[in-house]
Amino acid sequence: MTRAERLAKLPEIARERILVIDGAMGTMIQRHKLEEADYRGERFKDWPRDVKGNNDLLSLTQPHIIQEIHTQYLAAGADIIETNTFNSTSISLEDYGMAELAYELNKAGAALARAAADEAEAADPSRPRYVAGALGPTNRTASISPVVTDPGFRNVDFDELRAAYAEQTRGLIDGGADLLMVETIFDTLNAKAALFAVDEVLEELGLALPVLVSGTITDRSGRTLSGQTTEAFWNSLRHVRPFSIGLNCALGADLMRPYVQELARVADVYVSAYPNAGLPNEFGGYDETPDQTAEHLRGWAQDGLVNIVGGCCGTTPPHIKAIAQAVKGIKPRKPAVVEPVMRLSGLEPFTMPAF
Repeated sequence: MTRAERLAKLPEIARERILVIDGAMGTMIQRHKLEEADYRGERFKDWPRDVKGNNDLLSLTQPHIIQEIHTQYLAAGADIIETNTFNSTSISLEDYGMAELAYELNKAGAALARAAADEAEAADPSRPRYVAGALGPTNRTASISPVVTDPGFRNVDFDELRAAYAEQTRGLIDGGADLLMVETIFDTLNAKAALFAVDEVLEELGLALPVLVSGTITDRSGRTLSGQTTEAFWNSLRHVRPFSIGLNCALGADLMRPYVQELARVADVYVSAYPNAGLPNEFGGYDETPDQTAEHLRGWAQDGLVNIVGGCCGTTPPHIKAIAQAVKGIKPRKPAVVEPVMRLSGLEPFTMPAF
């Protein structure tokens, strides 16, 4: 099935049922207990910096591991799998001195996911499997100073982010991504740079790929790291008309629900949610079982809050299998019908009343 054929089917599928996205990549990689030499492989055996922890590099040095993880999530019932490219911008890769690998890593990451998805489609041609190119937040923030004593200082600007995200987007598309996912957004200005770059590249290539947007509420304050409430976050980004808006990471499903509910109320597009498997324990692990996570998401689905569900940190193929079963047969949420009035945002939303 071609990309165009898959995308032609997506609107109908999204109207008919809740879509399932995959779970954590890092959690699955950790199970392999890889060492420095495993990350380096033959190609990077003499690299001058340590590279252990650069999970995206494994798309080049241990591609069989990454493709197998994708395959496990597809077998568990995922309709959408995300590429192993969360940190594959030149900005984030500079930590390892690997900025020049950005395009290659994105293309390779998308190709591995596409290969796994093609195998799943071949086994069941009636069911399209979508590859979402993952564009992470980078390790810098355009809105907040990293220097406590100098609040006006920034270690990245909009144009640097824009250029890095454009390079990432080109690699993802060339590798075979069907969708583009700007995810785990903690700084809305970073996301604006990513979405601007995505739009530029799609226009340049003459493509129209669905764009998914997912923010993260960092704690019980109910705000992103850059200070926005859920509705203000949506107001800031609704102009890009994404395929979906949603939340992932940071919180477990029990704590995330009020913010997903708020998005479901205000968003006139599809809503996604892929929470962590609870909050991390004292050892940094996640204890929530597949059945526990699935039960939360079943409740969200029954209450008409979601269109796309899955898992983030700590979730595994058994979590995704349980989630897919839990939402099976439940009608997806219908996008909100909102009054056409002026909606602005700073840290808080502002709606101009209709006269």
